[in-house]
Amino acid sequence: MKKAIIIGATSGIGKSMAELLLREGYEVGVTGRREELFQSIQAQEINRIVFKKINVQDLSTLEPICNELVSQMGGLDLLIISAGIGEENKNLNFDIENSVIKTNIQGFTCIADWAMRYFKEQGYGHLVNISSIAGLRGNGIAPSYNATKAYQINYLEGLRINVKEFGSSITITDVRPGFVDTAMAKSEGLFWVAPVQKAAVQIFEAIKQKRKVVYITKRWRLIGLFLSIVPFSILKRV
Repeated sequence: MKKAIIIGATSGIGKSMAELLLREGYEVGVTGRREELFQSIQAQEINRIVFKKINVQDLSTLEPICNELVSQMGGLDLLIISAGIGEENKNLNFDIENSVIKTNIQGFTCIADWAMRYFKEQGYGHLVNISSIAGLRGNGIAPSYNATKAYQINYLEGLRINVKEFGSSITITDVRPGFVDTAMAKSEGLFWVAPVQKAAVQIFEAIKQKRKVVYITKRWRLIGLFLSIVPFSILKRV
């Protein structure tokens, strides 16, 4: 039985991934801040799921909790980081920016590094991170969100170089969603909004194929291409 941990699995993409992995026969360790939202998952498959309450901004607790989960589950094949936040902050309130940085950079880095050390020691493993297409360019309304997702994209690339001697034994998948029907999709004028279950299915297909980078849903690759080539003079007017 394959074993997976999902960081941030009590709602949104993380919760849908937990439900999908359970259906696919995985043993799943899930973490989140809101234990009550976990209960609906646990009721479905109590024998193959383990829950640990976690605050990704509390860095001193992250590695011990991950170690506890691995010990309780008896191993780890797949770790998915789905804990991310973003807020509109046109007035540049630093408290908002700092909270995003603590979760999307500090918490992410702590967990990703722990996973890489674990996978390197055992000689195999798969790290998946839910970044965002937003990480491809800057944004004046939510500057910290786009910037922290850009950090994640580049950090994952650095990790691939770090573990290159393991070849295909250690895989790192960068998942870049567009708009998905979760609480994170708050803005007006959204388009191509994917149901969260559809997003989870496409992410799982990317995991099985050991993809390095995947856009969710697939059509967002077109937007990714556009963002990578559009001049700033045009971007700032969008």
